[in-house]
Amino acid sequence: MTDKAEAKLNEAAGAVEEKIGEWTGSRKHQAKGAARRYPAQASYAVQDAADCVVKSVRDNPATGLAVAASLGIIVGFLLGRK
Repeated sequence: MTDKAEAKLNEAAGAVEEKIGEWTGSRKHQAKGAARRYPAQASYAVQDAADCVVKSVRDNPATGLAVAASLGIIVGFLLGRK
């Protein structure tokens, strides 16, 4: 199963469990549903952002290289400080 499909499945399962908790008045099911649903939404958003970055780097490899080099210089500077 792909990551996006799994994230959507977890999101749907969390929403269902949260609704069951609301209907039955079970705070435990509400909390478990929310705990399952929101990380799935965040995972889906991160995967979309990563796909966007990959597409941008494929379209403009020089820009991607410049950004990576800049980040490398900044990290090197921060780690090299005493």
